[in-house]
Amino acid sequence: MIKTTCAYCGVGCGVTATPRLDGGFDIAGDTAHPANQGRLCVKGSALGETIGLEGRLLHPMMRDREDGSLRRVAWGEALDHVAGRWRSIIDEHGPDAVAFYVSGQLLTEDYYVANKLMKGYIGSANIDTNSRLCMSSAVAGHQRAFGEDVVPVNYDDIDHADMVVLVGSNLSWCHPILFQRLARAKEARPGMKIVVIDPRRTATCELADLHLPIKPGTDVWLFNGLLCYLSRIGAVDPAFVAAHTSGLEEALAAATLGPEEVARVCRLNLQELIEFYEAFAANAKVITAFSMGVNQSSAGTDKVNSIINCHLIGGRIGKQGMGPFSITGQPNAMGGREVGGLANMLAAHLNIDKAAHRDAVQTFWESPRMASRPGLKAVDLFEAIEDGRVKAVWVIATNPVVSLPNADQVRRALERCDLVVVSDVVRDTDTNAYADVLLPALAWGEKDGTVTNSERRISRQRAFLPAPGEARADWLILSQFALRMGYDGFCYASAAEIFTEHARLSAWRNNPGELPRAFDIGALGMLGESAYDALQPTQWPLTGHPFADGCYSHADGRARFVATVPRAPVNLPDGEYPITLNTGRVRDHWHTMTRTGRAPKLAGHIPESFIDMHPQDALLCGVKEGELARVSSHWGSMIARVQHGGGIARGSVFVPIHWNNQTASDARIGAVVNPVVDPVSGEPEFKHTPVMVDRFPIKWHGFILSRDVPQLDELAYWTKVQGKDFMRYELAGRNTIDDFGTWARRLLGIQDDEADWLEYADSSSGVFRAVHVIDDRIAQCIFISARPDLPARQWLASLFDKPQLDIADRAALLAGRPLAAGADAGPTVCSCFGVGRNTICKAIREQNLTTPAQVTACVNAGGNCGSCVPELKKLLNEMLLVESV
Repeated sequence: MIKTTCAYCGVGCGVTATPRLDGGFDIAGDTAHPANQGRLCVKGSALGETIGLEGRLLHPMMRDREDGSLRRVAWGEALDHVAGRWRSIIDEHGPDAVAFYVSGQLLTEDYYVANKLMKGYIGSANIDTNSRLCMSSAVAGHQRAFGEDVVPVNYDDIDHADMVVLVGSNLSWCHPILFQRLARAKEARPGMKIVVIDPRRTATCELADLHLPIKPGTDVWLFNGLLCYLSRIGAVDPAFVAAHTSGLEEALAAATLGPEEVARVCRLNLQELIEFYEAFAANAKVITAFSMGVNQSSAGTDKVNSIINCHLIGGRIGKQGMGPFSITGQPNAMGGREVGGLANMLAAHLNIDKAAHRDAVQTFWESPRMASRPGLKAVDLFEAIEDGRVKAVWVIATNPVVSLPNADQVRRALERCDLVVVSDVVRDTDTNAYADVLLPALAWGEKDGTVTNSERRISRQRAFLPAPGEARADWLILSQFALRMGYDGFCYASAAEIFTEHARLSAWRNNPGELPRAFDIGALGMLGESAYDALQPTQWPLTGHPFADGCYSHADGRARFVATVPRAPVNLPDGEYPITLNTGRVRDHWHTMTRTGRAPKLAGHIPESFIDMHPQDALLCGVKEGELARVSSHWGSMIARVQHGGGIARGSVFVPIHWNNQTASDARIGAVVNPVVDPVSGEPEFKHTPVMVDRFPIKWHGFILSRDVPQLDELAYWTKVQGKDFMRYELAGRNTIDDFGTWARRLLGIQDDEADWLEYADSSSGVFRAVHVIDDRIAQCIFISARPDLPARQWLASLFDKPQLDIADRAALLAGRPLAAGADAGPTVCSCFGVGRNTICKAIREQNLTTPAQVTACVNAGGNCGSCVPELKKLLNEMLLVESV
C-alpha cells in the first residue's frame, strides 16, 4: 500500500493505493491523514478508473507546421530544438519575449524549478499559472491585509466555530469532504449557525440555516454594510484594533451603508439581512469561508478585503474557531503560491517589486539575473502572444484554450505564436492541437513530490505506478532544458533535493529586522532522501495558528483595514445581452475533464453540459427545458441543453466549465466569458458576463452507445460520455433523414451487409431504433426521435455487460424500454454506489423513508462521500409533496 494525496481540489485528502492481482489499484482514503481522516469524495474514490494509458502522450512529438502532422522524436532532439529556439528569441527580442503558463496541478518541486528558471535565470517574470483564474484575488487580499499570502484558518477550526458563513462557495459539490466535516459539526452542535451567501440555491444550501441569494457582483456592499453595522453597535475589539491594525477609519469611511440600502442594492430581504448581521455580531467564533464566487470577479480583491475587514474589527482572527478562510480550488494552488508561481510574486512569499526581496532570492539562488518587475498575468499574457510581443510560450499541465475567458482569443494567440511547447499527460486536448512540440509528463500515480492544501498542510504525492513510455517528471524536463540553455543551477537528482532547497529558501533572511514572514519551513530543509520519502503531512507555521501573536507581515507588524469602495461589475446586462452568466463546477467532474472524463463512475450524474435558467427567462428567450439553446456574448458562443434546476434567480444563467472540443461539439463556456479582470489581482470575471440565450433549432434528437467510434462530423450537436467498455454519444441534428437505416449504418461505420442488424423505423413520427450485434453481444445501438424524450440510457448501458443478448433483450431494444418492471434504475444520483433516481424513489415510496440516513441504510446512496445527500433531501421532499397531493 502506498500513501499519497488526491489529485483534485485544495482539500488535500490523503489517499492509499493498494495493488490488485489484475494490475489495477484499489483507492481509499488515508485514515491517518488529518485533512480527510479516511474519507474521500466520489472523484477521489474513482481515481483508480483514470490511471490507464488510453490517450496518453508517451513520447516527445514535433509538429510540421506545413501539414500539421506530428512525428515522434527523441528527448534530446525535442529539448535541443526548444532550447535553441528560446535562446534565439531571447537573444533577438529579450527575455520578456518568452513565457511559461503553468498550473496548480504541478507539484511544488515542479513549480519551484519553473519559477527559479524563469525569474532567476532567464530574467523575466513571464510565468503565470491557472491559479490566476481561481485564487489570485485571495492572494492579493491577503497581501494587502496581512502583508503576506497567508490563510489564517485550519480545518479543525470548523469543529469549534459557532457560525460558518459560506460566500460564493458550493462546498457540497466543490469541496465535499470539508462539507461533510461541516455537516458533522452541525449535527454534533445543532446551535451552530450556517449561512450561505450565493446567487444560486445550490446543494450546499440544504445544510444552511439561512440562504442570502445576493445579487451577483454586490458582495462588497454586503460586507461593507456588515462592517458599518459592527462599528455602529459596538461589536468591536478596540484593544485589538488599536494594537494590531491600521486603517479602520478609512475603511469605515468607504462603508457608510445602512441595512436598508444594502438590502436594496443586494436584492435581499431586509429581515434576513439583519438576521445575518445580528448573528455575525453575536458570535465571536465566526469563520467566513469563501471561494470562486468571491475571487472570480472584477472586484474580487475588494470582496476579499471587505470580508477580512469584518474579522479584523472584532479581533476574530488568529484564534481557534474563527477567521477569513479562502478555500483553494486546486490540489497545489497553495504550493504554487509558496514558490512564487504567480507572475507578480517571488518564491518564499517574497515580493518581486521590492529590491530587498529580489536581492534575497537572487543571492540564495546564486543566479545570474533576476526579474525586476512583475510579468504578464494570464489574460494579458495571451493577448501579448497574439500581438506578437511574446514569441514563445510553454504551457505545462493546463488547457487554456478551454479554461481561460475569451477562449477563442487564446486559440488565435496560439495559432500566431512562433513557438508553442506543451508538457502534458494526454495527447489530445484543445490546447495541444496548437503545439509545435509536445512533451510527455508524468501523471498522478507516477510522479513524486509534495502539495500544500487550503490549510497550509504539506503532503507527499508518491508514485505507485512506473513511468509510462518516455514520460518524465516536469521538474526533470525543465531542469534538462535549463542545462541546455547553459544554466548550471539545475543539476537536481531528485525531487527531495528541490524540496529541501525550497524549504531552506523559506528560512533565508526570515528574521526580525530583515524579511520576516509566516511562511517558514526551514526545519524541513535538512531532510535526506529517506526522511523526505517518509515525510508525514506537515502544517505551517509549525507553531500553531498564523497571527496568533497579533503580529502580521507588514513592516510595522500591523494588519491593514483596506477601504473597499463598492463598484458595479465592468460589463452590465443590456438590451442585446440581457442575462448574467455565472460559471462553475459540477459535482463529479474536474476542470476540463482530461482525468474525470475517463471514469465511468463519474459520467452518469451530469453527462452533458447544461444551461440552468429560470423558467420565466426561458419563456422570454423562446427556449424549452430539455431542448438545446445557444448562449452568446460579445466574445463567443456555446451550445448546451436547457434545464430548470430550481436554484437560480431570474436574470441569471449558470453553465458548467468542464466540457471542451474533445468531449462535445460546441460546449466551451470559456469562449463566452468576459475577459475583464480585477485591476489588483488580474483574476477574470467568470461570474458576471452579459449574455443572450436563444433557440438552437434542430430536427431530431438521439444517442448512440458504441464500443467503436462513430462518425460525428456531420452532426450539429454531440456530447461524448464515458461508459463501462463503451462510449455514449448524445446527438442532435438539423438534417432531414430520408433513409434511417442507411444513414445510421454510415454513422456507425457498419459496412458489412450481412451484419446482425436489427432496426425499427417510424418515419411519420421520426422514431428510429437499431442495434448492431456481434457474436450475440451488443456492439452498438442508436436511438433517434423528433422529440428529446428518448429511452433510458442506464438500462441500455446495462446490456453492454451481458456476454450475450437473449430474445427478450432484442425485443426490448426494439421496443425502446425494458420489458421487466423495475429494470431501469433511472439517472444517477449517488455516483459512489451507482444508485439511480428510480431506485431511490421506489425505496422511499415502498419503505416509507423520511430521512437521508434511512435512504442510505436502505440503498447505500449517500453512504460514502455524502455529496448526494442534498439531492436525497430534495427527492424526499418531492416524494412527500406527491404523496400529499
